[in-house]
Amino acid sequence: MNFTWPQDYLDYQQEVIAFAQKHLNDDVITRDQNSEFAEAMWQKCADFGIQGLAAPKAYGGRFDDVKLTRAILAMQGLGYGCEDNGLALALNAHMWAVTMTITKFGNEAQKQKYLPKLVDGSWIGCHGLTEKGSGSDVFNMHTTAVKQGDKYILNGEKIYLSLAPISDLSVVFAVTNPDLGKWGVSTFIVEKDFPGFHATPNQEKMGLRTAPFGSIRFENCEVPAENLVGNEGAGLSISNHSLQYDRCCIMSSHLGAMERQIEESVAFAKTREQFGQKIGNFQAISHRIAEMKLRLETSKLLLYKLAWLLENDRPAMMESALLKLQLSETAVANSLDLIRIHGGKGYVTEFGIERHLRDAVGGVIYAGTSDIQKNIIAKLLGV
Repeated sequence: MNFTWPQDYLDYQQEVIAFAQKHLNDDVITRDQNSEFAEAMWQKCADFGIQGLAAPKAYGGRFDDVKLTRAILAMQGLGYGCEDNGLALALNAHMWAVTMTITKFGNEAQKQKYLPKLVDGSWIGCHGLTEKGSGSDVFNMHTTAVKQGDKYILNGEKIYLSLAPISDLSVVFAVTNPDLGKWGVSTFIVEKDFPGFHATPNQEKMGLRTAPFGSIRFENCEVPAENLVGNEGAGLSISNHSLQYDRCCIMSSHLGAMERQIEESVAFAKTREQFGQKIGNFQAISHRIAEMKLRLETSKLLLYKLAWLLENDRPAMMESALLKLQLSETAVANSLDLIRIHGGKGYVTEFGIERHLRDAVGGVIYAGTSDIQKNIIAKLLGV
């Protein structure tokens, strides 16, 4: 592994930071309070090329090919420069669970039809995996897809989906052969205008409020057979692949936000005075900042290692679980320390500090809970 990044990757990261700081930070507190999705900012991101990081230039992407190490540096820069954590989550969910799935597993016709729209900002995608009875037990799903002639008929419901209320298409996992268990799950591209597709309005939540959230219900939903991604029964491998990319890139935006938190904490500790001196002189404060830095750097190493493994087609299930567990938990810990360092200012909504903690809590749940990551790690260790 070599973490000496190409200079053009680092230059692009700086471009992303400058773009995000200039265009993505207006009215974040108000939009968070109103659970308002920033459509104009989404389009600005597409025009800049953010969504295009998950598709090759041949289909409208930003670069000739998809380089994960370049992408995670870019999304780290986005997390650093963009104070709207919900927008960062929405972009990552769209790009890595949807666009990248089609880039990696779609056939040529699917790529030609869908990727340009997902890249240029005109279409938004969501990832339909979770159900009421299959959250952590994800492949115990009840959504079915029965082939009838040149169509599949989908029935079931997917819940807790980022971007579902406003999505133009969904990458949906459904059972095509119940006798095969998890090997009988297949993947489909389902457009919102297909008969029998019903999305709910936005569902209010604790944090990441600027990222719309809801459910999709399929009632005899007619999906053309040509919208099957890969072969029947390929859903398990497709899901595992997309989740690894999703965890890697969503977590990279967390990393960028954590870098900004440390800088804000240091600046505050050097200016805020109590008992006649700067609060940074108190060991309780300085040690918190030191611990925030340690969590950041250990998480960064896990992230870079995972990105390198995935980009070089190496097995990375263990590293993916370690990263998801470490970075999601440290994002919560650092956000809590951020509030403690700032005291009352950190707890009051108008300063935008408490939002970090509300947003970070979602990370220990989505894309596989922390407890599930521990199960995966223990199992891979032979326990």
